[in-house]
Formats: sequence, C-alpha cells, structure tokens
Amino acid sequence: MSTKIKWGIIATGGIANKFASDLRMVKNAELTAVASRSYDKAKIFAKQYNAKYAFGSYEELAKCKDVDVVYIATPHTFHYDNTILCMNNGKHVLCEKPVGMNSRQLESMIALARQKNLFFMEAFWTRFLPSYLKFRELATNGSIGDIKYIHADFGFVGSKDPMNRIQNKALGGGSLLDIGIYPVFLALDIAGLPENIVAQGILNKTGIDETFSALFNYTHAGIIANLSSTIVTKTPVEAIVYGTKGSVKLNREFHIPTSVVFTDSDGDHTNYKFKEKGFGYEYEAQEVTRCILEGKTESQIFPLEASLILHKTLDKIRQQIGLVYDADN
Repeated sequence: MSTKIKWGIIATGGIANKFASDLRMVKNAELTAVASRSYDKAKIFAKQYNAKYAFGSYEELAKCKDVDVVYIATPHTFHYDNTILCMNNGKHVLCEKPVGMNSRQLESMIALARQKNLFFMEAFWTRFLPSYLKFRELATNGSIGDIKYIHADFGFVGSKDPMNRIQNKALGGGSLLDIGIYPVFLALDIAGLPENIVAQGILNKTGIDETFSALFNYTHAGIIANLSSTIVTKTPVEAIVYGTKGSVKLNREFHIPTSVVFTDSDGDHTNYKFKEKGFGYEYEAQEVTRCILEGKTESQIFPLEASLILHKTLDKIRQQIGLVYDADN
C-alpha cells in the first residue's frame, strides 16, 4: 500500500457530498471512486470531486483494485449489506451511523472485519470534532466536579412525506436511529453504561418513533441522564453536563462543530469557539486514514466495542418503546 490512502464512496446524497468535500483536507487521502445506483449521478459526483472512477453499481466499486477504503453513505437499512459486500472484496470500511439496524448485524460485521483483518469503524463524526473533544475534556477531567446530571436533546420538524427517509420504516425511519443516537452516544461516552434504562416513545401509524425519551440511571455514581429526540417539533439540540462544581454545555447544534460554554461554581462563564474550514467530517476521515496507514484495524478513539455498547443500548430502548424493524426478524 502506498503512503496515500485511496477512498471510495458509496452513494451520492447530501452527507456523501459533505464527506467528499472535507476529504480534500485530509493528509495522505484522496477520493478515487464513487458509486451510485444511477451512473449519471456517479459521473457528476466524480467530476465535482475529481474522482478517477464513477460506477453505476456498488459491486463495481467494491471490486475496484484502486480503492483501499470505502465510506458508506446509504440509508440505514442498507448499511449491513453494503459493508459485508465491501469487506468480502477486501475493502476497509467507514460506515455511516447507525452502522447496523441492530447489534446482531454489527456483531456479524465486526466478526467479518476481524476474520479478514480489515479496518472497520462506525462513522460517528461527532466523537472526533474539536468542540466535542473540549466538551468531553471539561466534563470528565474534574473541572465541573463529580458529574450528577446529563441532558441532551435533538428535535426538528421532519418531512411528512411517507416516502421520505425519515418517515419510511423500510429505510430505518424514525427519530431514535437517525438523531436520538446522538444523545444516547453522549451519555454513554461521558458516563458509561447505566444500571437502569427507562424509555418511552410515541410511534406513528407506520410504526416509526416520532418521539423518544429515556432516563439513564447511574445508581452507584449518583447520575441521571435525561435524553430525547423527536421529528415533530424543534428542540434546543443542546447537551449539558452538570457537576458538583459547575457545568459544561455544547451549544446548538451539539452534534456538529459548535461552541462550548464552561460555567464554574461562581457562575462565571468561559466560552470556547471553534472555526471550521469545512463541515467537520475531515477529523473522522483523518483518523481512518491514519489507522490504515499504521496497520490498525480499529480506532482507539472510537473502538468497535464503543459501537457495540451503543447499539446494544439502542436495542434495549427500542424493545421498551416497541420499535421494530424488518431486520430484527
């Protein structure tokens, strides 16, 4: 393998465009190929981002010998099949979240990656953002004292079109897997696994969750996490960790590059602002590129075990609120 990692991208939607744009800022990485179910869309995308190859099928990209790693940006329900396809053709994989529809799918993907000695990571870009790293540092290094309460929400008014991805159960629609995954991730990352989870949800007539809310109880640590998501109304989209000596807050919208406010026990505020050249996807792409060049099969910043814990927790929440997808059967 050369000192430059050659990337392929599966799908050409909005998130794929942002990733491709930011990949240009990543050292030792280049976009080599793109695949879409529409060859015309692939050609347009490839021309826009100077990719050498444009394919009208995912299979062609997976078999392309000039591609080292594939970024998968398809809807949720296709992640498992797309990932398995790429791994079976010897490709490292960075797959958008949720990486699978349930933890069982993820366990199968992890097993195959390890069998074939391939790098594999869920594309949880927030974990790599400078704003989130500062928030995480202040929340966990004792600056706010002992953590006692965590709040994180994510809400927006989604499309009412039943065929839209957010509404379409066949595409993994609903709030929890699309946006609720962010508050759940944050609580797990900051406080670890809770001793108890109590979740409630409102399902619409198509069986997707319009709104979910959960309390994570960390009995031994004396911590409560209050988490929620919704696709029927706007919410602050903030994350706050309160401790015995202060608090730290990720401002709106907390999952993207944003600002951080630290408040000490006297009520004095310190603001941390972050300026991005792009959308913020270059940080996860740089981590994947570095790991592959160093011969690593997973990231220590966001290891596979962290993804597995996240998805097992999502499974528990879905069981409590009655949210079931075809992949669960």
